[in-house]
Order: sequence, then structure tokens, then C-alpha cells
Amino acid sequence: MGYIDMHCDTLMEAMTRGCRTARKLDGTMVDVERLKRSGADAQFFAMFLPQNPRPEWLHMDPVPTPEEMMERMYEIFLQTLKECSDILAPAYCYEDLAKNRADGKISAFLTIENGYPVHGKPENLKKFHEMGIRLITLTWNDPNCFGRHHSSVKEEMEEGLTDFGKEAVSYMNELGILVDVSHLSDGGFYDVAKVSNKPFVASHSDCRALSPSTRNLTDEMIRILADAGGVAGINFEPSFLNEDPSDRVSRVERMCDHVLHFIDKGGVECVGIGTDFDGIGGELEISDCTKMDLLFDALHKRGLSDDVIERIWHGNVERVIRDVMR
Repeated sequence: MGYIDMHCDTLMEAMTRGCRTARKLDGTMVDVERLKRSGADAQFFAMFLPQNPRPEWLHMDPVPTPEEMMERMYEIFLQTLKECSDILAPAYCYEDLAKNRADGKISAFLTIENGYPVHGKPENLKKFHEMGIRLITLTWNDPNCFGRHHSSVKEEMEEGLTDFGKEAVSYMNELGILVDVSHLSDGGFYDVAKVSNKPFVASHSDCRALSPSTRNLTDEMIRILADAGGVAGINFEPSFLNEDPSDRVSRVERMCDHVLHFIDKGGVECVGIGTDFDGIGGELEISDCTKMDLLFDALHKRGLSDDVIERIWHGNVERVIRDVMR
């Protein structure tokens, strides 16, 4: 059964290593050859664009600007599609996903993590759509033109979208770009829920009731996301899974706990996969994409039927792709 992963940071890994493609990347969690072995149906490839990148993250001198990083990762994505056309094909909508599946190829969706490069200009959203970008994670860990990021400071966490952010969400609905609230403040989440007339996602977020990270969704948020037809992708990062943030072990059983909590609060249609591969650390039981069957088998043992697991594995995200992207 093929899976759809809504988030990986593999393009960043390829860039920092000076690689031209992501076909084979030793020491990473994802590359195209391993995606094929894993049975992936589709992979969302994020262009991660931190506003204040630190040299120790990138191991690059000089440190590129977010715009330079975006240009380099975009070239890697295009070159990967060219060199891996026997395995991978671009996808911009549901019809592309279905065709690629029929052709025996993995669909590659291009995304942006951190809407900072939009710079408050609707024409940039149009440009990014024309580049093939079909999901934008509105913020990362700094405020930007869309609004405030998640924060441990109550007043900051309550801040909503900017005026531009609200307009941008509506325009993204119109263009067919999926709105992603992972990393967004709580106030921003509620504004997206009010403004968006299409399903939205938390591409790589877990449950705050089980792990107190501000990156996770509260039970109320899960219900609102589900009512909007949206999906949250289970993130494999230990500090988003575990009750104790100092526990750096990512356990499959804990992932199952979060899946079952999402189902309990939002129903079987609100949860998918958002591994955050190549953007996470710690001791990972699922250390790369070839080990996804560990989660599949564990969900079976926890009593989930084939039909429910199929929705988690790809069906729920596929529905959102069909309803939003074009």
C-alpha cells in the first residue's frame, strides 16, 4: 500500500551537501532510490527557507539568503525530476497523482516551508504557483508577512494573521495552493479556519494533549481542522511525540498513540503522514523511509482496519489534493 508523506526536508540536505540531485543521498532519511524501495505513492518535497539561517545548520560559507536557498533547491528539484524520470514524476493536482500512479511512478509535490519569500506581494504567490509549488507552510519560527509563528509566549501565540495573511489565504484557495498551518501561532490557526473556504492542513504536526510542544494541535484545533476537511500529518520528531520534551527517542508506539488521538478527536479522515524526514533528530525507530512498514504493522496491531490505515496512508491526503490543488 503506497503512502503519501506531506513533508520532508531532503532538498535542504541535498543543497548543503552540494549535490545536484536527490537520487542517492548517503546518510539522509529520504532519497529517490529509497522512496522507490519504500513503496511511496507521493512525496512532498519542502524548500525550507529560514529567515535567519545559522551557519551550523547549513555548513555553508557564505550563508545564502532565503531567496538564494530557494533558487538552489528549486534547481535540485528540477534536476532530480530529470535524472529520475524512470521513478519520479511531478504532480500539481489530483489528475497528475492518478496518472503517475497508473504509470508506476512516485509523484513529487513541491512545497515551501516558511512563506517569508512572498514578501507581502500577491504576485509572488502567483509566481510560485507557476513554478509548480502547491503547498506553503505559512510561517516557520519567525514572524513574517503572513503572521506570527508558534511561541511559548502567550501574547505572541494569540496573535492572528496579518491583513495580508488573510488576503493571501483566500488567494491561495483561488490559485489552488494548499494552506499549511504547521509552525503557525494558535491565533493564526483560528484565522485560517475562518478565512479559508477550502480544506487546509497541518502537514507535520502532532497532538498537544499528548506532547506539550507549541508545534502541536490542541483537541479543539483537531476538531476544527477535521470539520474543514483538512488533515494533520504525523510528525516523527521525538519532541513532538513525547510528553517529556527531553526524551529524544521517536517510538512507533507513540506515533500510534497520536494517530488514535487524532481519530478520537477528529475522526478517521483527519490524519495522514508528515514524517519531517531530514528535518528531525534523535533516536528514530523509523530512521528512514524504507522502514515505514513498522508504523503500518503497529497500527494493525493497535486494532485499525485495512480501510482506516489506507486512509491514513494516502486516502485522506489524496482527498485534500483533489479538493484544493490545481
